[in-house]
Parts: sequence; structure tokens; C-alpha cells
Amino acid sequence: MTDKELKLKSVFLRKNLLKYIYKAKAGHTGGSLSCVDILNVLYNRVLNVDPSNFKNPNRDRYIQSKGHCVEALFVTLSDRGFFPESDLETLCQYQSHYIGHPTKKVNGVEQNTGALGHGLPICVGEAIAAKLDKKEHRIFTLLGDGELPEGSNWEAFLSASHYKLDNLYAILDNNKQQITGSNQEVMNTDSLRDKLEAFGWSVREVDGHNLADLDEALNNGPFEAGKPNFIIAHTIKGKGISYMERVLKWHHGVPSPEQYDLALSELDATEALI
Repeated sequence: MTDKELKLKSVFLRKNLLKYIYKAKAGHTGGSLSCVDILNVLYNRVLNVDPSNFKNPNRDRYIQSKGHCVEALFVTLSDRGFFPESDLETLCQYQSHYIGHPTKKVNGVEQNTGALGHGLPICVGEAIAAKLDKKEHRIFTLLGDGELPEGSNWEAFLSASHYKLDNLYAILDNNKQQITGSNQEVMNTDSLRDKLEAFGWSVREVDGHNLADLDEALNNGPFEAGKPNFIIAHTIKGKGISYMERVLKWHHGVPSPEQYDLALSELDATEALI
């Protein structure tokens, strides 16, 4: 996939996640828009995983700790061929597997997540197992900045450093907001880089909407031998839709028909400039 095709893919994924949130009348819109560029790069440039090797023990693992932003994951997985896109017509409907958080009943999903603070500890276990088995695959997880105060994350930070898990990559969707306010207002975790480095992690910071920067960071690890890798991806909640960007109500807001049409017209304009 060329750089231009990758940029166009981000626009396509934004349109798709908005389409299915709009149809379902439910979803975590702002956070899905902030992390979709990360997922685009992971699945199209980084991860050694696809529908043909998903049961292969040597595949890379991706676990979405911020499970509530599952719409971004679902549209990415369907685009990669893990299941037909038409399955998403049932999003959030009774007896559908396509619900508001990832579940292993959906092809391509490694672990059930959504209870915040669980994804990273699971990945630590996966990374330890890979080391013990002398396997070369990598383990990736996406964290939300609003889940960082969960104590289980900090236990995992300690454990990953202690066991020298340089096969582990934790990516932070650092959009600086959560459901009730800014992170600084609700639970301040600054200065995060200093904290993580004190815990023994190797840290890089990138623009979470710059596809080239994400590609370079995620494809050039480990950053330091014997240290787990942490990527702070600075993002914007609601990215790509002007009236959603940095506006708290879009944490799980659903657009009206007029708002949906406006969002699509903005994305069409973005696409025309690529």
C-alpha cells in the first residue's frame, strides 16, 4: 500500500465507522476517530496478522485495551477481510456479536476487552509466554489515556520492565479527554514520559495522526534492547470532523442526519486534497 493509499484508507475508515455508528444509533465516536489512524498503520503496515494466519502461533498479537472504541477496530478488521462488512449492519443489535466492546466471537479479535486496565496486563502475559517459547512475534496493545489511572496498568508497567519484554509495544491514544472532562481535571497522569521511563520503559512520542511518523515508530523496535516499548501518540478526540474535535459530548455522541451529512462532506473534502 502506497503512502497515498494509506492516507485515503484513513478517510475511508472514518467514513465507515461513522456510517455504522449512525445506523446503530450508538457508539464511541470521538475516541474511535482519534485512534483510527493508529489502527490503519498497524493493520496495513506493521502487524504480521491477517485472516489466513490468525490461528498461527507465530502471528503478531494486537489487543485493544480501550475496548469501548470498538467501532474503529471493527471497520479495520472488516476492511482487512476478517469478516464481511455487511456483518456490521447488526452493530449493537440483539444477539449480534458486534457489540459495544471487542469479543472473541468476532473473527480477528484476540481478547475480550472493555473493562479498562485489562489489555496491558494480558499483553504482558502474552509477551512473557513468547519469550519462554523463544518466539519472535510481537505483542501490541492500544491504551486510552483515560484508563491509565487503573492500578492494573502500573502493575503491568512494573512487570514488563522486570521481565525485559522488548517484544511488547504499548501505544497510547493520548487525546487528553475522557467521558467527564479533560484528563488533567479528572485524574492527571502528567508527566507521563518521566513516569514510564522511571518504570523502565523505552518511550517515543509521535503525532498520532501522522501516518509516516506512526509507521516509522512502530516498525523500528525494540527501541532499546531489554526494555518494553511505549509510544505516546498525541491525538485529537473526534479527529477529522470539525464540530466533533475536542468536544466532550462526542465521547459517545451519535450524529443527527444533518450532522452526519456534514461529517461526510468534510471527509469528502479531505479525500479530495490527498
